[in-house]
Amino acid sequence: MLERLQRRLGLQTIPGVFFTSAGIAALFVALAVPFDEAVANSFGLLTGWVARNLGWFYILAVSALLVFLLGLAVSRYGDIRLGADDSRPDYSNLTWFTMLFAAGIGTILMFWGVAEPISHFSNPPFDGVQAGSEQAASDAMTIALYHFGLHTWTIFALPGLAIGYFAYRHNLPMRISSLFYPILGDRVFGPWGWAVDVIAVLGTLFGVATSLGLGTLQLNSGLNYLFGTPSSGLVQVVLIAIITSIAATSVALGLDKGVRRLSQLNILLAMALLVFVFVAGPTVFIAEGMVQSVGDYLDALPWLAFWTETYKETGWQRQWTLFYWAWTISWAPYVGIFIARISRGRTIREFVAGVLFAPTAFTLVWFGVFGLSAINVEMSGEIALAEQVRLDPSVAIFAFLEALPFSGVASALSVAIIVVFFTTSSDSASLVIDMLTRRDDQPSLVRQRIFWAVAQGVIASTLLLAGGLDALQNVITSLGLPFCILLIFMAVALFRALRADYRGYSMNELVHGRAFPEVEAATESRQENEYVPETVDRH
Repeated sequence: MLERLQRRLGLQTIPGVFFTSAGIAALFVALAVPFDEAVANSFGLLTGWVARNLGWFYILAVSALLVFLLGLAVSRYGDIRLGADDSRPDYSNLTWFTMLFAAGIGTILMFWGVAEPISHFSNPPFDGVQAGSEQAASDAMTIALYHFGLHTWTIFALPGLAIGYFAYRHNLPMRISSLFYPILGDRVFGPWGWAVDVIAVLGTLFGVATSLGLGTLQLNSGLNYLFGTPSSGLVQVVLIAIITSIAATSVALGLDKGVRRLSQLNILLAMALLVFVFVAGPTVFIAEGMVQSVGDYLDALPWLAFWTETYKETGWQRQWTLFYWAWTISWAPYVGIFIARISRGRTIREFVAGVLFAPTAFTLVWFGVFGLSAINVEMSGEIALAEQVRLDPSVAIFAFLEALPFSGVASALSVAIIVVFFTTSSDSASLVIDMLTRRDDQPSLVRQRIFWAVAQGVIASTLLLAGGLDALQNVITSLGLPFCILLIFMAVALFRALRADYRGYSMNELVHGRAFPEVEAATESRQENEYVPETVDRH
């Protein structure tokens, strides 16, 4: 029946993945629009349960995966390439980095670059720290770097590394289900694999929709500041419709003509804003603060990575760390596939070093410039920045820029950057979802990519109308859990495959149990020697 529907619509997909994902997304929208309060309350209750009972699992899983990736990079497997042994990277390091940044957390940095440090500075999460103190400023920067540094990029790097490895070295389809081939074998091409890909598609849809929602809130605040545009749900839906139209145009052009050019444009705009704030702001204070922040971050990272707020249940970790991890995890299928798509030919060591450390270094600079400048503004009392952020975090960057010269120009530039980040997130996600829902031998149809771009916009609008920022946070914290479990299985499957690869065995030998003959022989010997007497009481 699904094949018949597909032929009638003129699509080229895996029907079980495409129609199931689209159907679940449509069902969510259909229920959320008339029953927005009930949907918001349901996700709120589910989020509360996840935070109370499984918050420790999120914290432990992400930190353990960071250790796993670093271990791979320095191990004997670090020289294995994502492709044939003689393959080389498709893109230069600079182009690769700009595409990583624009498709990764560009929108998030624009939203939280000022809002998060100021929030922690004015409301410290640790006992005994006075709001507005020197210790509060240091802790605020450390927590911001923890949330957007190595841990965030670990969540992106693991699926990116695994997908790139299985796709380019073993010629498997560039889908999340391919990562489980060492465990499931050919079953990844049937219902088991389809189920994995459906989870990946839904995680991507809702994760990117959350970012689009946050970006829209911030964009609406910027337009309100610049032109007095009303801040309302109607305006936000119109903004999403406009940006989705731009994203659909970009996604129709493809990766090289659309996404790459937008990524390069946006990194230039972001760098221009960064340099302006560095020069116009307290330059020496920023430089000194960045150096100190590196030391504070590295010093606090070992205990902060495993801190679960065990002895003080305030809800802070649920609102911040758990939301970030779940949100990033929901993005992981999309960003992972996108990173894999642009990383062919790199060694595992190059990949891990590039994806973990280069964006983290940029994050340090970004928060150093914007976060430290904002803290300086708050400490000087020039603007009541903390109060404005408390009331509406989406207005943070525009309120902060008010303290600098040429604030109108800087705010206009910020709006442009948000729009382009918004667009690159949507169009690259649409490309990835299209890859997840069709076979490699099927063409990538423009109408399919546009469909997924529109779906993201519709879901973002629905989430905003169903409760704004709280609804975005609750949905993501709940839906991130299934993919967090998948990340652990990915790490296991990747390690098994790398171990067999290093020993010279094929993927087929691994799947059929012939990659580790010493284990197989030991198992056979144990089975031959096992004898259970008939008289043993099995009860």
